[in-house]
Amino acid sequence: MKFAQSQFVMLKTFGSSVPRISLLIRLAQAVFFAALIFTFYSAVIPSKHAVQLVPWDKAEHFIAFYALTGLGVAAFPRHRLWVIGALLSAFGALIEIVQGLPIVHRDRDLWDWVADTIAVVAALSPMLLVWWRGQVRSGQKNIDM
Repeated sequence: MKFAQSQFVMLKTFGSSVPRISLLIRLAQAVFFAALIFTFYSAVIPSKHAVQLVPWDKAEHFIAFYALTGLGVAAFPRHRLWVIGALLSAFGALIEIVQGLPIVHRDRDLWDWVADTIAVVAALSPMLLVWWRGQVRSGQKNIDM
């Protein structure tokens, strides 16, 4: 019974048990790293074996990195958004570098990395706007990023 009480907090608002924030963060981190591994794996296996979400390659990159960015922000809520974005963009560049290796038999494409980075920016933009509005509303004169 103590284990159940330590892992869950009762919220009467919804009438059900809700996991603690630390447990949710650990779960988000597990999902984020699983998605990261799946993305890398899908990028380096032969393209005929990779999961195809949509017919256009750039859209697939956008969808994957948009989702990775959301998961990354949820998994690391105490980290700065620009750091998460920069690391995910670098991950996209790493994928393109690896795809250019002769052993992988895939094509390196700068525009794939551009699509990855645009997705990261698109996912972070609303979050940055919410943060900025909060800073302005608070009356803070100097805004530290």
